[in-house]
Amino acid sequence: MIAAESEGPPAGGTEVPPRPDRQAAPGKATGKNTGRGVSAATATAIVVADMVGVGVFTSLGFQVADIPSAFSILLLWLVGGFVALCGVFCYSELAAMFPRSSGEYNYLRRAFHPALGFLAGWLSATVGFAAPVALAAIAFGEYAQAVAPGAVPPLVLGLGLTWIVSLIALTGLRNSSLFQSAGTILKVALIVAFIVAGLAFGTPQNISFAPSMADLSHVTGAPFAIGLVFVMYAYSGWNAATYIVGEMDDPQRSVPRSLLTGTLIVIALYVALNALFLYTTPIAAMAGQLDVAAVAGTHIFGEAGGRVVGALICIGLVSSVSAMMWIGPRVAMVMGEDLPALRFFSRTSAGGVPVAAILFQLAMSNLMLLTQSFEAVLDFIQFSLIACSFIAVVGVIKLRITRPDLPRPYRAWGFPVTPIVFLAVTGFMMYHLVTSRPTQALIGILFMASGLLLYALSRTRAPVPATSN
Repeated sequence: MIAAESEGPPAGGTEVPPRPDRQAAPGKATGKNTGRGVSAATATAIVVADMVGVGVFTSLGFQVADIPSAFSILLLWLVGGFVALCGVFCYSELAAMFPRSSGEYNYLRRAFHPALGFLAGWLSATVGFAAPVALAAIAFGEYAQAVAPGAVPPLVLGLGLTWIVSLIALTGLRNSSLFQSAGTILKVALIVAFIVAGLAFGTPQNISFAPSMADLSHVTGAPFAIGLVFVMYAYSGWNAATYIVGEMDDPQRSVPRSLLTGTLIVIALYVALNALFLYTTPIAAMAGQLDVAAVAGTHIFGEAGGRVVGALICIGLVSSVSAMMWIGPRVAMVMGEDLPALRFFSRTSAGGVPVAAILFQLAMSNLMLLTQSFEAVLDFIQFSLIACSFIAVVGVIKLRITRPDLPRPYRAWGFPVTPIVFLAVTGFMMYHLVTSRPTQALIGILFMASGLLLYALSRTRAPVPATSN
């Protein structure tokens, strides 16, 4: 059995006194809470920024092609939001029990075994955040070029965006917090302004949002279930604040609050945006269209509408990239605190910034941008990312049974119904990916499994005291 090392014992183990060489210098950020002042408001901004990307602006065209009902479409987004909330309730319990940065890496190692946590951390630290950063950056470049044709190539714009947000992250938590909060507030304000203006100036369509008997067949049909898979992708990021727990004040209260508030804000925005698109734009014009937001913008504001939407998405993507460039490196930082072979990732600047981890994620995302490999990487990591969340929620149930004695400052609302709902939907998503993209799913599993070899090698090179079971 692979020996376990942790700040506290995995389920069933006994605690190991912290090693002296793992203690952070005074004033340095660490995976454990240090009260460095990341507020619940900033954490909420990170959740909103990480969730609201291009998904909500592109999904509707494919949904209305098979579900031509306004009520069923809005119900689809509400159901997706409820599933995301089920995840929020479960992760809030884990975050309050184990208030340490790094998300699934921390939760899987504490609920199951450090090796399983390493698999999740290995995925997140290498490509789990870098690939979405690259995708958002290139999307920023494409939309920016649509707003100002021929100005700068999309690749250059995407690379420039990643460098700018990384430099801001390197200057310290205060600047990162201000930039993230301001960017997210601007994003939300512009989306709200777009919704209000659309309702004021758009031409109402002959469509009803009231339920009818026909909706029963839509809601119980296969297109609704498949549509839910893609809606859940748009909601991904609801767990963003769990990656920076160690930098938050009073995490037992702040993390549940930020996850819940951020997710509720996004649910409201998503439902309102889709209602606006349906209210102002003919379904026939949106069906099958990828750039459905641009189509709706043109119907509302005329020819300039497409550029308005493009500018809106560009501004929104800045805060999305900023959020991912902030939280992603925290996984590598915490892994460096636990594994001597990765110790260089745990080193921080005088301002508590994990410089090496940020530069590593910047290099990975830039490599994917330059090689245009991020789409292929996203294809094969989707199954693995969903699987990590699935296992983490299983851990909530497991710990309730095996470790009822653990202090739980926050208990998952609606337990055990909410975990079961989340597991059912994410289980269906994994089934869909395996059946529709078996090769990509297998590659993702193999990539995660390769982490076992690296974990074993790192333990062989520099063993640490084992826990007793």
